[in-house]
Amino acid sequence: MRKAYLAAAGVIAMLAAAPALAQTSEITIGITTTTTGPGAALGIPERNALEFVPKEIGGVPLKVIVLDDGGDPTTATTNARRFVTESKADIIMGSALTPPTIAVSNVASEAGIPHFGLAPFPVTPERAKWSVVMPQPVPIMGKVLYEHMKAHNIKTVGYIGYSDSYGDLWFNDLKNQGGPMGITIADEERFARPDTSVTGQVLKLVAANPDAILVGASGTAAALPQTELRERGYTGLIYQTHGAASMDFIRIAGKAAEGVIMASGPVMSPETQDDSALTKKPGLELNKAYEAKYGPNSRSQFAGHSFDAFEILKRVIPVALKTAKPGTPEFREAIRQALMTEKDMAASQGVYNFTEKDRSGLDDRSRIILTVKDGKYVPAK
Repeated sequence: MRKAYLAAAGVIAMLAAAPALAQTSEITIGITTTTTGPGAALGIPERNALEFVPKEIGGVPLKVIVLDDGGDPTTATTNARRFVTESKADIIMGSALTPPTIAVSNVASEAGIPHFGLAPFPVTPERAKWSVVMPQPVPIMGKVLYEHMKAHNIKTVGYIGYSDSYGDLWFNDLKNQGGPMGITIADEERFARPDTSVTGQVLKLVAANPDAILVGASGTAAALPQTELRERGYTGLIYQTHGAASMDFIRIAGKAAEGVIMASGPVMSPETQDDSALTKKPGLELNKAYEAKYGPNSRSQFAGHSFDAFEILKRVIPVALKTAKPGTPEFREAIRQALMTEKDMAASQGVYNFTEKDRSGLDDRSRIILTVKDGKYVPAK
């Protein structure tokens, strides 16, 4: 009888210990980004910014695993599944481009793991529970561009953008927001991210002779139509999205970048913000560290996305740790809930207030409008 009692007690002890065995003494964060291929100009700054994020939060060490996906959705899916099955990640981030970010979001949704998208992407109802978007949503950034167009009496706009989901996001927004503001689309052209020439598309745009042209592209590839348009004699205003907001754009486009009108996050110019702006301090902090290591004027819109994800985690992880331990489904759920309950989370690119319906949680404080003058970004008028 005593042996039976001891055996039963042993089983109970093992069962009681089972949850503890699943727990870990560190928080695992899996990040897939694009450090090779056409999107490397976006992914490399995201990776570089990880050098300036906390090594622990709430007294718990962070284990950060970074993988390259080359901008390929299939590779991004594989990376995300590795984070789930091999690394037992508590949090997933990525990717730097829209198509692979959608792929990562799908995996996070299936696995029930909080996901921080580092590129703009559509959060459909089936992905909404577990994903949030760090970059500014297209409607917020588009509005400031269309308002600038309206103020400068622009009536017709030509569009050239990627032939993928990022290009679709911007073209649809131009129709949905620009149309009611009196803006007519004169021509629509598309190109693939790896393309090295857009001559045919540009010639059609120039022939349409719109008052202005919007380029729905990102990274260094956004400089391709910018340069071609100027070389083919287009003299109207050219607008670029926040996907192009980096010093690499100026480097690649050269003189053709002069006068561009570009939507951007505030991290590109925190020095010009009011001292009361909640984005000023984190923006200055990131840029000071980034430019100290990577050189003057190396700041990047994209570095802000990954840096800001950790600014958010500094707020939500301590809350989650009050109710659950890392390495458990309960902890992942606690992170998800804390993302919804914590308010006014200030970061370099905006002030985040996520809700179940608003997965970007940003407002007009997340945007500025820039131009290029004498090879430098300055506030646009």
